[in-house]
Amino acid sequence: MAAALAKIFGTGKKGEPPSPQQAIQKLRETEEMLSKKTEFLEKKIDKEMQTVKKNGMKNKRAALNALKRKKRLEKQLAQIDGTLSTIEFQREALENAQTNTEVLKNMSYAAKALKAAHQHLDVDDVHDMMDDISEQNEIAQEIGDALSAPIGFNQDLDEDELLAELEELEQEELEGQLLDVETPSAPLEDPSEQLPDVPTHVPASRKKVADEDDDLRELAAWATS
Repeated sequence: MAAALAKIFGTGKKGEPPSPQQAIQKLRETEEMLSKKTEFLEKKIDKEMQTVKKNGMKNKRAALNALKRKKRLEKQLAQIDGTLSTIEFQREALENAQTNTEVLKNMSYAAKALKAAHQHLDVDDVHDMMDDISEQNEIAQEIGDALSAPIGFNQDLDEDELLAELEELEQEELEGQLLDVETPSAPLEDPSEQLPDVPTHVPASRKKVADEDDDLRELAAWATS
């Protein structure tokens, strides 16, 4: 394919095939030229068709000649359309090849950078380092657990003994409540002591009413005497 392109489009330097970019540019120029040729042929086909319609059966010879020219032009147009399709396919293949070349170039560049970054690293050293980190984390956890553990007399106490003592206290509390419920209240020694005292003082308002009643009775007695 490179030889065919070199034959069609020439070479950059003597003995060297054209670069993909050069070939793509040439193909685009050819596409543009053929597109203009297509527009020209389409206009001529329309003109010949108008001649056919204009003459029709009135001038058969002129109409037939115009129709023949129209057929030849349509054949050329079909050939150009096929050529354009081939060129378009070839251009797209070159563009894809150029893209792939650029991608591979960048991937190779990245691979070299990755290799350079790893050349000072050893897998065994990495595993050893991760083991050391894991071991230090375990030590740190043990230290944290030791620091957070309670100290003092609580360490000597048995949790089972504490629970037994708690249950005993709860039982004593319950028995005390039952005794309070069963014991009757003491009888009153003197019921009178519990009754409220009868007030001996007469309110002023009631005394005033009584005095008025006495006055009225006295007045009634005087009136009837």
